[in-house]
Formats: sequence, C-alpha cells, structure tokens
Amino acid sequence: MHPSIGINPISWSNDDLQYVGGDISLETCLREARHSGYQGIELGNKFPREARVLKPILDEHQLELVSGWYSSHLLSQDAKQEASNMASHAGLLRDMGCGVVIVAEVSGCIHSQPAKRLSQRPRLKHADWKRFGQRLSELGKIAADQGLKLVYHHHMGTVVQSVQDIDALMSATSDDVWLLLDSGHAMFAGANPVALAQTYTDRIGHVHCKDIRRSMLDVCLNRDCSFLDAVLDGVFTVPGDGCVDFEALLSVLSNVGYSGWVVVEAEQDPSVSPPVRYAQMGHQFLASAINQAYS
Repeated sequence: MHPSIGINPISWSNDDLQYVGGDISLETCLREARHSGYQGIELGNKFPREARVLKPILDEHQLELVSGWYSSHLLSQDAKQEASNMASHAGLLRDMGCGVVIVAEVSGCIHSQPAKRLSQRPRLKHADWKRFGQRLSELGKIAADQGLKLVYHHHMGTVVQSVQDIDALMSATSDDVWLLLDSGHAMFAGANPVALAQTYTDRIGHVHCKDIRRSMLDVCLNRDCSFLDAVLDGVFTVPGDGCVDFEALLSVLSNVGYSGWVVVEAEQDPSVSPPVRYAQMGHQFLASAINQAYS
C-alpha cells in the first residue's frame, strides 16, 4: 500500500513569523493544496480548532486533516499535566480522524527567536535523558490509549536536533514513542535521513519531506545564523528541488511497508517562492518517486 501525500500549510503562512504569508487566506491555501494534488493537510495557525467548524471546511476542499504540532514542556512538568494540557489538541485530532499527534519538546527552544543563533540551542545533559524519556513514554502511552500514535519531531533549535540527540531519545523511550522523520531537519543537523530511516525502520510513525538547498545550508552553517533567518534565506525547499536523496529514503520506507503519510513541509517565504508552484513541484516529484519505490 502506497503512502498518502499531504502538505503542511507553512508553505503559505509561517507559524513562527506570522507576518510571512499573513495576507494569504486559509481558503487560498486549501484550494491551492487540493489543486496541487494533495490528499491531506496538517494544522496551521489559521485553522479553526473545533472539529464541527474545521471538518466542513476541509470536506469542501476534499482534504483530510493529517495531524498537528503540539509543543511539550516535559522537562518542567510531568506527563499527566502534559496530557491534560494536550487534551483539547488531541481531542481535535481524534475527532478529525487523525492517527498521529506530532510532539516536540520546546523547553528552552530557540527556533522561533530570530535573534538567537543556532549554536545557542538547548542541550540535555546525559542524566536528563532518562527522566525526559520516561515522561515522553508515559505521554505516548496516554496518547495510544486514546487512539493516537505519538510521533516525535526532531527539530533545529530544540533539545532533540542532532543524530546523537535522536539516538538518545529513541534509547530513552518506549515503543509508545514513534519517530517523525523529517528529512530537512535531519540534513540541516548533519544527519543522513536515509541512514536514520534504516536505523529506525520499525519506529518511524510519520514522515516530513523537506528538501535542502546545499549552497544555502553551507552559508547558514558558516554564519551560524538563526533558524528563522535560514528559512527566510531559502535553506528549505520542496522535494526534488534540493540535495536530499528521496529516492533512497522512499526505497527504505517501501522495504518496511510504510504506508502512512508523507508530508511536504517546506518553510519558504511565499513572496519569493510562490506556494502553489512549489506545492505542485513537490507533489509531482513525490508522487513519481513513490510510484517507483513502491512498484
């Protein structure tokens, strides 16, 4: 069974810099996403947060809700408190028929701060991973009991960024915590997304397909810029427009029978990179690559 292809609305409107794409309506985003061939879309800052309101809007555009990001603070509170805070978000996802909830720890994160260089991102001490892993595992069990698979999003500027962080996270957590493999964030952090997929084939629960412009990545790393400056400078793009080997990545996923969502998530400035054009590029490339890998 082939994966379904979804997209994140961040190509139209940025969640961290809401003036970027702030003038683009949700209607435009959904219409162009469907026109580009996508079957589903993730949550963004312009989406209603009540299923009775959101469902008819997505139904009108023949789009499913894929999932949505949740910012956790497990380094400062226990899993029961986190689950209570996440309850309304998880409820929306369940009501919309989603199978996964995307979680990322944001304690001390700097990815949303334009003045913070990436070298200033938070790091966990060796002794902290055990407690963090236990709390995340407990949250994953709570989510699983409610019918949702917790998929953890490694992300630039957070405590889980590098391949060493990902390895520590996966070692410290139970099977109730799945990996959201993000190809762009992996490569930005110096990891090989194909190697990550090979290592964690049995725990990949969700995939974000983000490509990297190598020349811009080198500039950003050399300048030690902020994450948001890197985004605005164009470090990310859609699959097929950068240097990530998606054919090899999809081959790994095919070999293990992955049939969940693959989601185009390519933060770009819509005034520089027209969202509908890049959405179409990304879908066309991914659809072809999936057909080849899963044939």
